[in-house]
Amino acid sequence: MAANTGKLAGKTLFITGASRGIGKSIALKAAKDGANIVIAAKTVTPHPKLPGTIYTAAEEVEALGGKCLPCVVDIREEKEVEKAVEATVAKFGGIDILVNNASAISLTGTQATPMKKYDLMMGVNGRGTYLCSRACLPYLKKSSHGRILNISPPLNMDKKWFRGHVAYTMAKYGMSMCVLGMSEELRDDGIAVNALWPRTAIYTAAMEMLGGGSEVADQCRKPEIMADAAYVILTQDVNYTGNFAIDDEVLIKAGVKDMDQYAWSPGKPLLPDFFLEEDPEYLRQKIVEQGGKPAFGESSKEAQGGETFQVFKQLEDMMTDDLVKSVGGVFKFDLKGAEEGVWFLDLKNGSGSVGQGEPPSDPGCTMILDSGDFCKMFGGKLKPTSAFMMGKLKIKGDMALAMKLEKLMGKMRSNL
Repeated sequence: MAANTGKLAGKTLFITGASRGIGKSIALKAAKDGANIVIAAKTVTPHPKLPGTIYTAAEEVEALGGKCLPCVVDIREEKEVEKAVEATVAKFGGIDILVNNASAISLTGTQATPMKKYDLMMGVNGRGTYLCSRACLPYLKKSSHGRILNISPPLNMDKKWFRGHVAYTMAKYGMSMCVLGMSEELRDDGIAVNALWPRTAIYTAAMEMLGGGSEVADQCRKPEIMADAAYVILTQDVNYTGNFAIDDEVLIKAGVKDMDQYAWSPGKPLLPDFFLEEDPEYLRQKIVEQGGKPAFGESSKEAQGGETFQVFKQLEDMMTDDLVKSVGGVFKFDLKGAEEGVWFLDLKNGSGSVGQGEPPSDPGCTMILDSGDFCKMFGGKLKPTSAFMMGKLKIKGDMALAMKLEKLMGKMRSNL
């Protein structure tokens, strides 16, 4: 691994999305030098499936010798970012390094990407990166080691990287365009601005979701490879700026020869990451061969616009705080038939959410039915009561909650 040199000792790093995954790995690497780490993320309570919060990450940082300030931050919100920056300066006296790691992803086509999801990706990726950079800039200029590192890809304008997920590519490239522009803008201020991207897929919670399960891990590297590469970049001379670096290239140039140490399963073929040489359909096929069910690509149900998928996407698009307050329940749909799978509709927590897989908290009501009948039910062609009486719909849990959902279906159908 890339050895710690102590060059980040006493430096203050503001890292977005660092409660888990690549962001946390970068934080832990810098902590070994005795750096000050600010974990700016939203995760304050444990997720049923995803380990880690800003507080548990902070404990790990301090256990390695770093000092840590966990900050609850939605990087789409200007006041929250400004408050976190102010708290950082109050505690550590300044900011030396900004790592824009937080990202939102949905590898869906135009019709299958509701505006709520589009706005989320644009807000977190492009706007969030710009906002955090702008807020930290006065303090980076005062630092003798001003650095910005964005976890974003090279600007590969091949149309194959747009065709299946226009919105995500636009949003992610927004982060890279910040590197392109800010590296020149801030050169005379003594601030180096670079991008870092992985050669291969990195096994994180996001990759597990995109790959359709843990099976894809064998084709991935660990987040530590990105942390080591980030460390090398962040300890470079200020003249190293404006680069779109690839993790293993950075490490090989730094003298690290053993890349197998970063693999989840050394010796197994690795899955190339997006935005490099391989076609997205090739990546999808490799995931399928490993036993995964990729949530992207020309052959996925999402890209094909399956009826079930479309219903949930439209439900997500119409989600409001008032709707969540009026229902106050979590629904699980165990669908059979042509579009078999488990989905959830959360009308209880936050601003609500939908998704494929087990719900984030225990469902108050579980509905078991054929996927075709599910679509008919939400499309107004089959009444839930009739489906229940005919045995087409089985309900487990709170019947009153099920009836509450039925009453809202009329309103929902007008928007579907």
